[in-house]
Amino acid sequence: MSEARLPDATLRLAKERLRRLVAQPSVAADGRAIPETAAAVAALLAEEGFEPELHATGGAPVVFAQRLVPGAPTLLLYNHYDVQPEDPIDAWRSPPFELDERDGAWYGRGAADDKGEIVSRLTALRLFRERHGELPFGVTFVIEGEEEIGSPRLSAYVYEHAERLRADGCLWEFGGVDAAERPFTYCGMKGILTVELRVRTADRDLHSSLGAVAEDAGYRIAAAVASLRDAEGRVTIEGFRDGIMPPSEDDLAFVDALPDEDAELAATYGIDRWLGGRAGSAWKRELYLEPTLNVNGIHAGYGGPGAKTILPATAVAKLDMRLVPDQDPEAVRGALERHLGRHGFGDVEVVPLEHAERAARSDLRDPFVRDAVAALREVYGQEPVVHPTSPGSGPMHPFVDALGVPVVALGCGYAGSRIHSPDEHVRIRDFHRGTLATLRLFERIAVR
Repeated sequence: MSEARLPDATLRLAKERLRRLVAQPSVAADGRAIPETAAAVAALLAEEGFEPELHATGGAPVVFAQRLVPGAPTLLLYNHYDVQPEDPIDAWRSPPFELDERDGAWYGRGAADDKGEIVSRLTALRLFRERHGELPFGVTFVIEGEEEIGSPRLSAYVYEHAERLRADGCLWEFGGVDAAERPFTYCGMKGILTVELRVRTADRDLHSSLGAVAEDAGYRIAAAVASLRDAEGRVTIEGFRDGIMPPSEDDLAFVDALPDEDAELAATYGIDRWLGGRAGSAWKRELYLEPTLNVNGIHAGYGGPGAKTILPATAVAKLDMRLVPDQDPEAVRGALERHLGRHGFGDVEVVPLEHAERAARSDLRDPFVRDAVAALREVYGQEPVVHPTSPGSGPMHPFVDALGVPVVALGCGYAGSRIHSPDEHVRIRDFHRGTLATLRLFERIAVR
């Protein structure tokens, strides 16, 4: 089977558009070039015949564009125009905000996540009109500028604009092929809660000779963290699992049908054994369908060379909890606080951080999901890997909850795209295939 390819002129235009977007250093973490990038995205939408609107959010504006067709289905496309910081600069082989083509790939910050996906979808829309005339279905774009800092304002935006955002399917911001070059899609995402635990045991660090009678903040924070889960990784917080919606039979069947990658990923990551000795179906069910509690960092006392015999007065632990439907992040935080109090750690303060999102999962039997899977199958010539949910998190919940819309991820990335890292890139062959798969999805929606 010959490799799927875009017409040369189409690819040249796509590259030029991606060059324009990559040139905007739209780093959400420091608010750099956000208005300029929103305007650049709006300009691209206008070039495709849309009338874009910039919606104020109190932070980065949302770029909105819509063209409806009465009586026809509507497709909602979610993307983001912000990117991760470029540090460390010296690890890039080419300047991060200048698109560079080499070794069959386009390099630059945002080339894969997520500016390449924006350009890919605009390219697919242009190809559809060139081949079939005007769109016989509606299209709505929602392109935000705060995804890389946790989309703190997107949920409120979606609920506020729910009537304008109604759709029959939502195309999520990423996709492509996995490490084995298999096309894949995700139909959900875990939620997340991030918190910081803080404790103070004295007004200053103490001489460690007082350890016989004075509390050690480092030891105290370690004991508090150790009370939160068992050796198998099961969370021991009372009430942590309240409200969890059991996975459906479809969810279980699709997860069990996923390729077994536990051994390959263990080798890739240099892991001797997975937590609790999990493997096969147990590994997949835990990864995709169970909530977790993770320690991102513990900080206390002296960490320099040699010894410093002190009892640290303060200690901090940063945690994230990956949540599943229908866990409520606020209820989970309350359960954590009550747990610490019941177990003698009432002096440990729980401080919520910026990430708090509920989980989302789509109906795997929805016609839109089936159309997306069929489009991948037709373009790639092999059976796609369908993930009921991602083990990672993102702002998908308001789309599923407020709009009741099924969501699928479809794009042009691959496992080695180095997103969030130096030398981020998208392979040109993946841009061809991902764009043509999106076009094929459009064609399937058109004949509904």
